[in-house]
Amino acid sequence: MGFAPLPPDPSLPPLRVNLYSDTQTKPTAPMRAAIAAAEVGDEQAGADPTVNLLCERMAALLGKEAAVFLPSGTMCNEIAILTHCRPGDEILAHRTAHISTSEGGAPWALAGARVLPLEGPHGTFDVATLTAAFRPRTRYAPPQALVAVEQTSNLGGGAVWKLAALNDIAAAAHDAGLATHMDGARLMNAVVASGISAREMGAGYDSVWLDFTKGLGAPVGAALAGSAEFIGAAWRWKQRLGGAMRQAGICAAACLYALDHHVERLADDHENARALARGLAQIPGITVELPETNLVFFDTSGTGMTAETLAAHARRQGVLISTMGKFRGRACLHLDVDRAGVEEAIAVLRAAAATEMAA
Repeated sequence: MGFAPLPPDPSLPPLRVNLYSDTQTKPTAPMRAAIAAAEVGDEQAGADPTVNLLCERMAALLGKEAAVFLPSGTMCNEIAILTHCRPGDEILAHRTAHISTSEGGAPWALAGARVLPLEGPHGTFDVATLTAAFRPRTRYAPPQALVAVEQTSNLGGGAVWKLAALNDIAAAAHDAGLATHMDGARLMNAVVASGISAREMGAGYDSVWLDFTKGLGAPVGAALAGSAEFIGAAWRWKQRLGGAMRQAGICAAACLYALDHHVERLADDHENARALARGLAQIPGITVELPETNLVFFDTSGTGMTAETLAAHARRQGVLISTMGKFRGRACLHLDVDRAGVEEAIAVLRAAAATEMAA
């Protein structure tokens, strides 16, 4: 799968439209000003006022007692797993979950915990699927310790978990004695798309995190939230993994700016995603999955070319997309792509498809 951008090639033209990921955004000028003006201190000692303010706001936003600032969303997932699980434990999650597909096998390598893959449409599963996967607690079976969901589901097409499903899954997990974790990398996309607050979505989950480097447009950082006891244990893992920082307020300031200025505008990305999907659907041979948020997935098999071939054609015209399988392409909308960029991308991809089909 095309998670890594194409390697630098001086023969290629400069990028005009970058649809590879919402992690590709650059800090805006006002965000850079907020970074420059940040009050800072020793984050590891709890003495950085900007980090402390961010953690207070994140705990309130997510409805938890406390939060910890971390360099990345992957570290949020893995510290949560390390805190919830012990070696030999089992985690239940969708088979396309980020912890399984995109973190280098970290649950197995770091926590010694295996992920039991669950099936379901669009990166989600229902409570019946979950309870059918519960094992009897015997000495012969791995202890099941954690149920994880991903909101929104990346490889599920940016799908938004419904609140009722989230609550039913959390209740079933707790009834069975398991902890619950929400990978909230694009949680605010789900909030904006559904009108349901982050606090409500995460109410049944013992740990929840939010990534600031995706749709919110900050250059670094994520925050993991939970009970005070959980965050205290998570801090020990943060220390062990080298995630404790010094004058991290310069990073936290960008995240605070993003919370203040870049949440409501996610609706623009969702609208641009729908516009891109409509345009791609009019290209002969391309089948498009209807986007719920800012991710547009499409199938290229009808054009006679692989997604990688289409991506290579587009890159030669200054448009970058990602690929998630032989015929599955992905385009991600974010604050650095406006409607004009969407129209340019549609034109480039239409010409690339036509060239291949005519060959």
